[in-house]
Amino acid sequence: MSDPDPSAIGPIAIGRRVLAAEAAALQAQADQLGESFARAVETLAVAKGRIVVTGVGKSGHVGRKIAATFASTGAPAVFVHAAEASHGDLGMIGADDVIIALSKSGAVAELADVIAYATRFRIPLIALTAEPDSTLGRAADVVLQLAAAAEATDAVSAPTTSTTLQIALGDALAVALLERRGFAPEDFRVLHPGGKLGAMLRSVGDLMHGGEETPLVGLDTPMDRALLVMTERRWGVLGVVDGEGRLVGAITDGDLRRHIDGLMTHTAAEVMTPGPKKTVPPTLLASEALALMSDPAPAVTVLFVVEAGRPVGILHVHDLLRAGVM
Repeated sequence: MSDPDPSAIGPIAIGRRVLAAEAAALQAQADQLGESFARAVETLAVAKGRIVVTGVGKSGHVGRKIAATFASTGAPAVFVHAAEASHGDLGMIGADDVIIALSKSGAVAELADVIAYATRFRIPLIALTAEPDSTLGRAADVVLQLAAAAEATDAVSAPTTSTTLQIALGDALAVALLERRGFAPEDFRVLHPGGKLGAMLRSVGDLMHGGEETPLVGLDTPMDRALLVMTERRWGVLGVVDGEGRLVGAITDGDLRRHIDGLMTHTAAEVMTPGPKKTVPPTLLASEALALMSDPAPAVTVLFVVEAGRPVGILHVHDLLRAGVM
């Protein structure tokens, strides 16, 4: 019986076959990860200079992505095209740097000058290759061998599975390195100030309103004065503090309605709801503050920002909207 005509196979089936093949290759890569990976991470961690990623062709495209991932996670990195390195760009590689070279075969002629340069100046060389016995593999200080897996199509041996493995190994190195170095969300925010990601990583302290904008009164404040402060600040809420400046309650529109009869005869302490239940520190990420506001137990539009029990500011959901967090 003859093989089925490839044109008769649906694109969904083909797509699933490709994804399944690459997923299996990734699992095989994870299963074979060993001591060489740990040595690669340590080599990157102790380097005093930059991470220089190099390659040609599809490996070069992957290398650019890997270098960008390192840079965005706090590890200074640059991509140097292997062919351009032979025409002056070797000068971009310093003695304190570490080189990551990508090549499935490990026998790409354009890598020869990079390998020779690394050897001459004793620059650590990490190889991502399927062939540890290749020219690149033998010259490298650390070899991260790609898992033995066929490309996603037998008809044309285009780089597919192999480049997926390279990208994944690059991601694994970057994440292991950032955790090794204690890279925190606050550090990530500094490198990603723009766009929605940058907004999500901003802190409450970056967005809150402090000082005179914070609507606060004392426990004994008469409600006519409290209402004046609440109206002037225009937050729809009023914080109540004790004699030591600690936040002990809040007054909302609901509290006003519940005490509408004889409201002006009361003090803030008599009208407030003790608490409030939801407050945030200024160091909290804006994305976490949004999640707290959205929590239906209960959902709120305003949060008091508190340090050591004392209010230092106020955050409105509109602040998150303007910052692009939502």
